Amino acid sequence: MTIVDTLVVALVALLVDAAFGYPDRLFRTIGHPVVWIGALIGGLDRRLNRGMVPDPGGRLNCRDVSGRIMGIVSLVVLAGVPTLAAWLIERACLRALPHGAAILLLGIVASALSAQRSLFTHVRDVLRALERSGLGAGRTAVARIVGRDPEALDEAGVVRAAIESLAENFSDGVVAPLLWCAVFGLPGMVFYKAVNTADSMVGHLTPRHAAFGWASARLDDLVNLPASRLSALWIALAATLLPAMSAAGAVGAVWRDAGRHRSPNAGWPEAAMAGALGLSLAGPRIYDGELVDDAWMGRGRIDAGAPDLRRALAVYRYACIVEAATLIGLVACAR
Repeated sequence: MTIVDTLVVALVALLVDAAFGYPDRLFRTIGHPVVWIGALIGGLDRRLNRGMVPDPGGRLNCRDVSGRIMGIVSLVVLAGVPTLAAWLIERACLRALPHGAAILLLGIVASALSAQRSLFTHVRDVLRALERSGLGAGRTAVARIVGRDPEALDEAGVVRAAIESLAENFSDGVVAPLLWCAVFGLPGMVFYKAVNTADSMVGHLTPRHAAFGWASARLDDLVNLPASRLSALWIALAATLLPAMSAAGAVGAVWRDAGRHRSPNAGWPEAAMAGALGLSLAGPRIYDGELVDDAWMGRGRIDAGAPDLRRALAVYRYACIVEAATLIGLVACAR
């Protein structure tokens, strides 16, 4: 496919996802591509991972090296198999259908791998729970999208957690898959989702996955790097289109704070969102009963409330519009 074709596939995927999302009936009938990828990762984890643990002194020992090798083998399989399947689907569509119809169909298929609508829905559910039923319902709703202990959160903590999840997942759930699709088509999008799903399942530093998930975590950092920077830009541009938002605050927070985040990528959209809203996000948090002393993103208020979450959703919607407008402009220029 040409670059115009891949850009159009990404644009169609964005628009279809925004309008319809992934239908619940389809999910109940055949599942979801990310669920299929997750099943493959789980099978490889059970068969190849022996829970090798790195040496406490930071040195690589034989068991750790073995675990990393098995993790690399697993990553090659779980990224290669779905990507090959996507390439075969793409080839089949282009050969069996008129070119325009094939591009449209590939865009519809690709829309399943964008989380634009579902992310908005999940975060909006937190807002509605807080406004309609109070803190307890808000904690229950936010627990579906974040990993921290919800019982340790007050209302401000629930709101900040939801906004942080919105910002971070805008990057790796919306911008990144569409970026890889725009460059490499459906196979690029599937490759990204396989790597990102692997990182979410085995890329964390637990004793079982410290060695086995090393390759997945490092590759995920790499493939998310350009999208995290773009997502911060989209958020800053969205802030220029909305009243009472600060594009300058978004840029300033990114410049000052993004590099202080423990993630090489998550700090960019989180800092941009914090600066746009005039809030402080991230900071010390509790995971599995332990305090994680993260840096603050932004220098605004800590006492966030439900109106701030509504404002964050508005920034998110406009950032998605900015992304769509950018794709349209790129298609026009490429033609």
